[in-house]
Amino acid sequence: MRLTSFIAGACMAALAGAATAETGKVKVGMITTLSGGGAGLGIDVRDGFLLAAKMAGNDSLEIVVEDDQRKPDIAVQLADKMIQSEKVDVLTGIIFSNLAMAVIPAATAQGKFYLSPNAGPSALAGKGCHPNYFNVAWQNDNLHEAAGGYANSAGFKNSFILAPNYPAGQDALTGYKRIYEGDLAGEVFTQLGQTDYAAEIAQIRASGADSVFFFLPGGMGISFLKQYADSGIDLPVVGPAFSFDQGILQAVGEAAMGVKNTSQWNKDLDNEANRLFVETFQAEYGRLPSLYASQGYDTANLLLSAMAKADISDADAFRAALKEADFASTRGDFAFAANNHPIQDIYVREVIKEGDVYTNKIIGTALEDHANVYVDDCKM
Repeated sequence: MRLTSFIAGACMAALAGAATAETGKVKVGMITTLSGGGAGLGIDVRDGFLLAAKMAGNDSLEIVVEDDQRKPDIAVQLADKMIQSEKVDVLTGIIFSNLAMAVIPAATAQGKFYLSPNAGPSALAGKGCHPNYFNVAWQNDNLHEAAGGYANSAGFKNSFILAPNYPAGQDALTGYKRIYEGDLAGEVFTQLGQTDYAAEIAQIRASGADSVFFFLPGGMGISFLKQYADSGIDLPVVGPAFSFDQGILQAVGEAAMGVKNTSQWNKDLDNEANRLFVETFQAEYGRLPSLYASQGYDTANLLLSAMAKADISDADAFRAALKEADFASTRGDFAFAANNHPIQDIYVREVIKEGDVYTNKIIGTALEDHANVYVDDCKM
């Protein structure tokens, strides 16, 4: 069965509104970004999640997939519909942290489980943590902390740093500064969704910086990198994987070559689960998987592992099964910290070209068995 049929079947089953108690199924509400500038990220999360479900051959999942259009009000409306009308058991899928902040606290307060395949805002890792909220990707600061560590090892002493002005962007610059030991030539928050970076590039040129760190996911990063390359500024760039991931690199092209970026995953991680994932994803979709696809895939497998151990109607048992994280992650070793965010290695990657395809290779490990600084603030 092709995944297009799987998606259609899942959505039709969900629209029928059958309650879990009547069907014996776990109903999943996936709210993700499928249109606009961040569509590629949501599509990859969705495709990775659905691939894992298909590979498992598990017919105990019903999956509702909806497009949040990267708008918090739409995401809230969809979550309300899924909880009140669709009677979902589990929510997942959100890419952007401002949408996560709008949806997750209300969902968990209503007794629903939320499994994040991406957004990991600091506000939900510390005092705002919840026993029903599990992040399967990272805490927002993590990849940026690793970038700060790489900047130190590369000898950068005066970085210019920039990110969009929303929760993940704020966490990004906080994370970089937490580990980075040098000075700042400048610190700028851009608009979320911005595509013209002429003013910021002029600031970089005049700043006296010896390096640039940026977090600009999706189409924002494509625009910035192309404009930066055209500017003629010859300063090394470092960033998190979000602006150098598989779906983005083909659009950026030569401008990304050689750039170092940080990630908890790459297609060349040498473990059986990852090899199977990369091979199967490429065969199913005709493209290499991205970081986001790997996160969607791991999120589905976490859910399936909990379903194998406990009935979701027993919330305590199901929560404990999720906490065990007894699944074969594409990352290899995987465990949850006390605040339900991952403990994992974070790598340094370099953008390369394999034939006609731009991609990444791992060149080192930035942080080992890394958790997050908010664990002690979480009182569950």
